[in-house]
Amino acid sequence: MTVRVERQEQVGVVTLDQPGRANAFTMAMREEIWRAFDDLAEDDAIRALILTGAKGQFCSGADTGDMGRQDTAAFLRRMRWLHRMVKAVSGIRKPVIAAIDGACVGAGWSLALACDIAIATPGARFCQSFGRIGYVPDAGAVWQLSRLVGPMRAKEIVYSGRMIDAPEALSLGLVLELVESDALMARALEMAGSLARGPTLATGMAKRQFEAAQALSLDQYLELEFAMQPLMATTEDHREGLSAAREKRPPQFRGL
Repeated sequence: MTVRVERQEQVGVVTLDQPGRANAFTMAMREEIWRAFDDLAEDDAIRALILTGAKGQFCSGADTGDMGRQDTAAFLRRMRWLHRMVKAVSGIRKPVIAAIDGACVGAGWSLALACDIAIATPGARFCQSFGRIGYVPDAGAVWQLSRLVGPMRAKEIVYSGRMIDAPEALSLGLVLELVESDALMARALEMAGSLARGPTLATGMAKRQFEAAQALSLDQYLELEFAMQPLMATTEDHREGLSAAREKRPPQFRGL
């Protein structure tokens, strides 16, 4: 197995672990990632997730040893598994934090962009390296980058294939904060734990709102709100939040 899954109280930690290849993902790893996220999506005890890499690296992208010459059917299968992996991460209705150290390159960066929040170490480095092997970005990279930094900056990042260091990634809003390597997982667990104690049903609905905001007109988006908010008013978490506010105590959310 090249993906480790641990459960730490209400937080699921998914670790990419192919250190000899800087955690580059093989076909097998693609399947292990989407299966891990599918399983955690159905685990009611897990209310937030962390995606990280082993041995001081996040992910150097697709394992080029897996590429080579392939027929069309085999290549299409690669793409289906790649897309299934990314959609399993981006589509899960639980908050996901990417904890990034070292290389975060190619589709490995696409995978990090699929998370809700990214934190990184000062030694993290980011690159859309596809052009170096005559490819275009995949795994949703252009879609994600355009939303985060705007089309012009996204084009510059993709066309140049240059390396982006951690301070620049922070300044561009590609990571939320920088944390020293020895404190990275502690900080990720602190953040994930805080999110896990929150109203995770509402968080999952808010994720849907962020997704819809990119595709809908304002009128269409407000119709989505119109359908969502009355539903949220019937939840136990909403009632608990109101009671806690009235009683001036911390709420005890259950995701119900």
